[in-house]
Amino acid sequence: MSALVLPGLFDPHVHLREPGATHKEDIASGTHAALAGGVVAILDMPNNRPPIHTPERLQAKTDRFAKQAVCDYGLFCTYTGGPIGPILAMAPRVCGLKLYLDHTFGDILLTDLELIDALFAAWPGPGPIAVHAEPPMIDWALQAAERHHQPVHICHIPTPDALVAVDRARQAGTSASCEITPHHLFLDESVEQRMGPLAQMKPPLLPAPEVARFWQHLDLVDIIASDHAPHTLQEKASLSPPPGVPGIETTLPLLLMAVDQGRLDLDRLTALTWWNALRVYGLQPPGGCSVDVSVDQPFRFPARGYATRCDWSPFAGLQGLGRVQRVQIRDATVWENGRLLAAPGSGRPLVRHQDCASIGSGGCP
Repeated sequence: MSALVLPGLFDPHVHLREPGATHKEDIASGTHAALAGGVVAILDMPNNRPPIHTPERLQAKTDRFAKQAVCDYGLFCTYTGGPIGPILAMAPRVCGLKLYLDHTFGDILLTDLELIDALFAAWPGPGPIAVHAEPPMIDWALQAAERHHQPVHICHIPTPDALVAVDRARQAGTSASCEITPHHLFLDESVEQRMGPLAQMKPPLLPAPEVARFWQHLDLVDIIASDHAPHTLQEKASLSPPPGVPGIETTLPLLLMAVDQGRLDLDRLTALTWWNALRVYGLQPPGGCSVDVSVDQPFRFPARGYATRCDWSPFAGLQGLGRVQRVQIRDATVWENGRLLAAPGSGRPLVRHQDCASIGSGGCP
């Protein structure tokens, strides 16, 4: 097989850094990088500077996306304290509420459990509450979701034990889902000696035996999401390197290499990178989407030469398979043979699917 046509990838966890840090990435460069990676739709996280926790900030960010995005998109809001009324008012306009229950990039950590519990009780949806958390806060979030019958999505699952805990809650009737990142599937903590601060991320990389357990339990994972978190090489080399790595352009060839190695099949790849994310967030797929991929032979990821503004990859030197040749959205060719063809602002907001199945069951029609 030398060519492959996929419906596209939907990456529900990216950080495009606009507003506040456009020297790392902005909407134009980040959505261009998405298309270069075969990603036709993204969900952008709210830990901007300033964070997206008021209707005014959400509107300003929405306006920026409407002018610049070249792939389809949805936006999160977040909560950093104070009255919860403004957060609840944003619910119909966002893909979900993102809560940061453990340390990450930015000053948005929540520690007041009473306030967090009140959010789990009051959030009206229809999008889920997505959480950045590590044990034991993952267990706490799952219990809050159970108490309040609130759909919860655990972002970048940090350990295999946490993955099992999510599945245990799901089997008990909690509306729980989770995602894993390519860097937690294809890298382990041994690369830290070679890569130094470039390998620093939240949650941190794990020992190789724990990575092997992730693969053993991949059937429990709902979504593979890049957690594309660009920082410049200069920032990563600083005395206080920020956590996070770019990855939106490398997810597909990493996973196709896993297919070639027999660790994954194409149907499961499509579920993990397309249908399941649409189901979890209750969104319609963009119409007329396709991604043409050449799969002639494996290649080594380069150190530089990416569309993302930060222009580096933690996977440099690893093998990938599959080079994106053409991307279509709404039957229009938006990226082809390394060239961006989409006009700024041609990306559209993702539309909610009223008939999606509930979390934990089948995919969207």
